[in-house]
Amino acid sequence: MARTRKITGPVVGAEPILHWAARFEDRFHELRERIARRRGYTPTIVPYTSYGGPGWVRILCRVLLTRPSPDGRVHHRKIRGWRSFTSVPVNEAALTVRIGDSVHTLVADRGGVVDTVVTVDVEPGWHTIVITTDDQRSTGQRDAEPDTVEAPVFIVDPAATVGLISDIDDTVMVTALPRPFLAAWNTFVLDEHARRPVPGMAVLYERLVRAHPGAPVFYLSTGAWNVAPTLTRFLSRNLYPAGPLLLTDWGPTHDRWFRSGRQHKSESLHRLATEFPGIRWLLVGDDGQHDEEIYGQFSAEHETSVESVAIRQLSNSEAVLAGGRSKAELHSGNGVRWVYAPDGAGLADQLLDETGPAVPKPL
Repeated sequence: MARTRKITGPVVGAEPILHWAARFEDRFHELRERIARRRGYTPTIVPYTSYGGPGWVRILCRVLLTRPSPDGRVHHRKIRGWRSFTSVPVNEAALTVRIGDSVHTLVADRGGVVDTVVTVDVEPGWHTIVITTDDQRSTGQRDAEPDTVEAPVFIVDPAATVGLISDIDDTVMVTALPRPFLAAWNTFVLDEHARRPVPGMAVLYERLVRAHPGAPVFYLSTGAWNVAPTLTRFLSRNLYPAGPLLLTDWGPTHDRWFRSGRQHKSESLHRLATEFPGIRWLLVGDDGQHDEEIYGQFSAEHETSVESVAIRQLSNSEAVLAGGRSKAELHSGNGVRWVYAPDGAGLADQLLDETGPAVPKPL
């Protein structure tokens, strides 16, 4: 599974003390990598949408071993869910990233993921960066052609004052995560074209970005980096505004058996608030997991960074399976507006009723 580069906890010299489960996983990945290379698999870069601000860019991508294709196409970019979890990451792959006239050499982490901030000045708006595998350690062969891909990057305008942070599962895409077996089916078996968008959400998000040109849009989820290409295609196909995905890992970390999805969301929110202190965020989630609790805590700690909180309500059966839902009154004391509705149209109506800046008034 993928790994983020952030390391905390005890260290010996410069090396982290890994949990035994993480050490076992590392050995397992090394074995799979050797077998895949003997079978002729070659490193392929999976580009993710990166983002940045004045003077910096956060580069996001992953390096995997994939089977060569006669037609030159990359098979892993359009596959059923379970196959995305059987890919072989390239540990500590070396990459070269070109951003305009600036060139940077980066190294992937122990799960093949690059999540690194580089210093570079880029004009606000959408740009394209070029990422290339850098050395023999990455390719595994002296005469192997390096893989080169282009990746989008969004540089947030320092004048932007409003942004959107959205959950994915059961907020923009119906996944029924409160039902464990159906969630597993949706994740590992169901074809991506069979996934359904939550009604009205794409329209709500589009109205936000039209009302505030240059507003950044982030999709924050506890999903694994393995499904990033699938999620990106889903969002594009259903006309959601483009924006970076902030995903996580489902496997062992350096100090525990399993990564905390709630911690990932909380840390990502705090990071965005620090990176973009002048932006007030519209936080969108659902009442079937922990979004209300996470958003409530974040709003209490960063009240000036939150414009509104919009919660999509699950159906009664989904709410029962999820253990019930919180009430809006529980969040009314922190000075941040909370709205609840079962779809995007209902949320937009309530936001419009308040005549707030999150969405434009109807024509």
